[in-house]
Amino acid sequence: MKHRSLLVLSFLTFIIFSASVSAQTNCIVSSPNGRIKASLGDAGRLEFGVFDQEKMLMDVGINLTSEVDGKVYRSDFIKGKAKIQRISESIIAPNYRQAQFQTECNQMTVRLTDGTSVEVRAYNEGVAYRFVLPKAKRPEANKILKEQADIVLSRFYEPVCYMAHSTNANKPEAMAFQAVYNVAPMSQQNKLPAFLPFTLDFYGTKVTFMESDVEDYPGMFMGVKVDEKRNDLFTLHASFSKVPKAFDYYPERRQKYVTETEEYIAKGATHTPWRILAIAHEDKEMPTNNLVYALASPSRIKDTSWIRPGRAAWEWWNDWNISGVPFKAGINNDTYKHYIDFAAKYGLEYVVVDEGWYDPKSGDMLQSIPEIDLPMLVKYAKERNVRLILWTVFNVLDSQLKSACKKYADMGIAGFKVDFLDRNDQEAIRMTYRIAETCASHKLLLDYHGIYAPTGIQRTWPNVVNFEAVFGMEEAKWSKAEDKDMPLYDVTFPFIRAQAGYVDFTPGGMRNAARQDFRPVYSNPMTMGTRCHQMAHYIVHESPLTMLADNPTIYEKEKECTQFIASLPPMYESMRILDGKMGEYIVTLRTDKAGNYYVAGETNWDARSITVRFADFLPEGEYEYTLFADGLNAGRVATDYRVAKSNATNRDKLDIPLASGGGFAMKISRK
Repeated sequence: MKHRSLLVLSFLTFIIFSASVSAQTNCIVSSPNGRIKASLGDAGRLEFGVFDQEKMLMDVGINLTSEVDGKVYRSDFIKGKAKIQRISESIIAPNYRQAQFQTECNQMTVRLTDGTSVEVRAYNEGVAYRFVLPKAKRPEANKILKEQADIVLSRFYEPVCYMAHSTNANKPEAMAFQAVYNVAPMSQQNKLPAFLPFTLDFYGTKVTFMESDVEDYPGMFMGVKVDEKRNDLFTLHASFSKVPKAFDYYPERRQKYVTETEEYIAKGATHTPWRILAIAHEDKEMPTNNLVYALASPSRIKDTSWIRPGRAAWEWWNDWNISGVPFKAGINNDTYKHYIDFAAKYGLEYVVVDEGWYDPKSGDMLQSIPEIDLPMLVKYAKERNVRLILWTVFNVLDSQLKSACKKYADMGIAGFKVDFLDRNDQEAIRMTYRIAETCASHKLLLDYHGIYAPTGIQRTWPNVVNFEAVFGMEEAKWSKAEDKDMPLYDVTFPFIRAQAGYVDFTPGGMRNAARQDFRPVYSNPMTMGTRCHQMAHYIVHESPLTMLADNPTIYEKEKECTQFIASLPPMYESMRILDGKMGEYIVTLRTDKAGNYYVAGETNWDARSITVRFADFLPEGEYEYTLFADGLNAGRVATDYRVAKSNATNRDKLDIPLASGGGFAMKISRK
């Protein structure tokens, strides 16, 4: 099989490379280590080629059709020689997976005959390109009519695709960007477009498609098309939402949706976003790829010291279902005081006040319901060193942006959880930046929910401290185990989606169920997999604002686990993957400012044993650790776990059995 794969690869490489060398012009740039190359040619069309160790991985037909000062331009042909420069940057990254990191690339700038330029960067971790439009007298009137990015692949060289497709057959661009991955050859992919990021597996080499610096432009989708003339060829075809022209509102939350569009995809843009093809030769390289963050515009907040990552007690997932209290639980003052007391007891920084604190049908977030006294709750929380975060809908906040920011910042609210964008057209993207900028001016945090995956705004506006765009824990409330395999997804998305940045997965469920026992229960939800699988999420996921999704009553009954989760730092200093295979398991290492080490692992429904070798990361010295691991019966009783505490040096190792759907979490400190 290996020899056949090499023959197929050679055959396809010959076909595509033959087309490339016949190009009128072929410009090439190499990564600093020389392993990865990107080319730009114009053999009948503009072609972006990606090479790994002299072998072509793919050829992308790219093009931009724009209208500048009333004249239509089509980017087809190269003019003159390429300019190449070395770019090095030391990036300070507050609340990111690495507190700081270094990037280095070679950039090639190629001028086209229509005055447009293409900038191509080759990093050791992948390649990226973007179009830059010619200067215009009135840039605000420029229109992008169409952007093309087509990848043609042969049925004989059909990569395995990891694609999350739209969940809306009628309006594919309007959805919550939450779907499990269809892991299959391209010919077996859903015909609905996929949203980014997604990954192609070229016989072991993984290429992940992402985008960065999407500030004044729609987000990209990719769909699969079969060649009408040759059914042995497939095309990955880019598509974009067009600029909205008219809107209406869903009455339940006054959520805005598009009813009519223009015939162009962007207006006023001076360049396209960076199109990233991240390349990994080992799966464990994937979660630590920093290209989305590195290619985004630098921070526009000079002093980020007020941006405080943290853990939050959260009520929506557990449906406000506390018990054993002398009041009726629900959206009322007594319930939120109870959550605040719980947060204060365990040192949690925040409580999220989710949907219902204002009447969502009204579309007015300046007026709370009679059962909620926000000034009183803010004062009550402040006395206990806890702050509140308020839920709202994107367009509702945007419609009252200045007044809402001033009112709630003055009141002492920490920030907003903003939900139900469910679009990524240019106007929606602009809204996310507008909200981020205005909230930053009032020192308000943002948790973006119901949104596309991060595309760099977390660097530009670091007050955006989390994103959803993940098939997270909320799905357990209504998904069946046979329909949605959460443990499989849990060890897949950290390799793909998490490359783009933060994930608001909302972990911490304490009602854990083995595969045969799980069922969806909306008001008292379970989780698929073991207790320690849940605890591992807090280390495996990058989440500067992370939730404790279950209710205080259950956490108080599970104090040992709760105390461990609450003791974990809200943000780490560094991260790397010790071991892992996409779709099977992952083992993540993180460190904090105090010099502690945190290791966690998760598996799919397959039980397995993980070996943690301390020599892989511990310096010499004496250490002690606390380990939460699956109990002997966790495969049948998912709440079963064990705790081990012991001493260790870097000469030791631990063999940790993981149950079906299992995991482990460990903290290591110097003695």
